[in-house]
Amino acid sequence: MTIDPQLFRETMAHWASGVTVVTTEVDGQRTGITVSSFASLSLHPPQILVCVNKKLHTHEAIQTSRNFAVNILGTEHQEWGMRFAGMFPDLTDRFQGIECHTAVTGSPILSNALSWLDCEVRQAFDGGDHTIFVGEVVATAARTDGAPILYYKRHWRQLAEQPLTLK
Repeated sequence: MTIDPQLFRETMAHWASGVTVVTTEVDGQRTGITVSSFASLSLHPPQILVCVNKKLHTHEAIQTSRNFAVNILGTEHQEWGMRFAGMFPDLTDRFQGIECHTAVTGSPILSNALSWLDCEVRQAFDGGDHTIFVGEVVATAARTDGAPILYYKRHWRQLAEQPLTLK
């Protein structure tokens, strides 16, 4: 049975996710993309996974560098998410005007991100048109303030801050 790609996209649009920017650096050239396919994988050792489209330059850069950083965006970072998603095609340097630093791997970390994880690639798995990169976290930090930006039904969203309770 073949699934219609548009129906699959529409179905998956009902899955709310956080928004991250995945970055790396190769030969002094920084690169990054907006990624919502990100998850915690293991506590011992601390590992996460990101899924990156094989057609993207960032995919090749992660394969070459064997490291990456995941920058978890807050509600004040919608423009960052949009620029790293390629929504500003005239912008030649997606890092322009964003203060960055590095930790262990040398991957760019967006300094005001809600939180970040600096990772070394431990495994890579074929995932159709994407590669699933498993990264071991070698450094991390999180702010004590802020709220995450969410992506749901092809729109940027924020939490309503009303916890659900049983009725």
